[in-house]
Amino acid sequence: MAATRSKPLPLPRSYPPMEAQLVAELPTGREWQYEPKWDGFRCVAFRNGTSVELMSKAGKPLTRYFPELAARLRATRAKRFVLDGEIVVPVDGTLSFDELLLRIHPAKSRVAKLAAEHPASFVAFDLLVDARGRSLVDEPLTERRAALEAFMASSAGEDAAGSRILLSPSTASMTTVKRWFRSVGGGLDGVVAKRRDLSYRSGDRTGMVKMKVMRTAECVVGGFRYASRGKLVGSLLLGLYDDGLLHHVGFTSNIPNDEKPAVTKKLEALVKEPGFTGQKPGGPSRWSTERSTQWEPLAPKLVVEVRYDHFSGGRFRHGTSFLRWRPDKAPRQCTMAQLEAEERSAMKLLKRRGR
Repeated sequence: MAATRSKPLPLPRSYPPMEAQLVAELPTGREWQYEPKWDGFRCVAFRNGTSVELMSKAGKPLTRYFPELAARLRATRAKRFVLDGEIVVPVDGTLSFDELLLRIHPAKSRVAKLAAEHPASFVAFDLLVDARGRSLVDEPLTERRAALEAFMASSAGEDAAGSRILLSPSTASMTTVKRWFRSVGGGLDGVVAKRRDLSYRSGDRTGMVKMKVMRTAECVVGGFRYASRGKLVGSLLLGLYDDGLLHHVGFTSNIPNDEKPAVTKKLEALVKEPGFTGQKPGGPSRWSTERSTQWEPLAPKLVVEVRYDHFSGGRFRHGTSFLRWRPDKAPRQCTMAQLEAEERSAMKLLKRRGR
């Protein structure tokens, strides 16, 4: 084993992964391969003998935060390899980005507790160094994909037990991509398209694009914040009803500048406690100032339609995009139920190994 470890891998741990350019529509043609976009941490996994290193897209080590994954990779039959993939945390059959974020914690005991409660999985979608220690980065994607499937079938095998090392599906058929959307709907974070004839483009966006799934929702305006300067509205605080309570679920701030005076006047006329009756906007953090956390509660009279990319943990992951006011929509109709499709998970698309 020592001899295996002493021979360096052909790629350094600082090797940047291939990246994708964001597009509005997926390209079509025989030269493209499609894969689901996974909602996790991009990771390049290196194994050399008993040494396993998990590296983030930014070149930061992730190994200490996912000890169970390091152990799974160390248990594979293959003793030397480099895999490109995504770290995800399944919880109750769906992927939880919130549980994933909790792993980035300084306390080893806390990480161990979280790993035991919700073990992470590694979704592999490219093989950069094979089990013989041979670099594949100069080979076209068609050959790397075939090598990856063979690697997962033989080298990973049962030693990657517990279905924690998983093979991402891929297809050259747009019909299959449409089937993915019908199967899991809102549970699909997006689709990645890669040129099948190109080599692995480390740190480059050439030959790889991604299309994120964008959705819309109608929300109650339960409050607002003033802009950091002046007395004009800066952002609308969004709410959805669940079991009779109005919960704060996020914000939108791209209100057209020429509309802000009129919108501010309309909002100020509706200021009334308590605004949100359930979950309320959070308090100060190291990224916010005292003023930025102050907000004005509103009577639940206004409804807006917003566009968002992901909803998890009872809130919009990122800020939403304001689309339009919805005076035709009753506030009580704006419930969590409209986001039930989010509960479907792209985990259904994975081909499990080791069983």
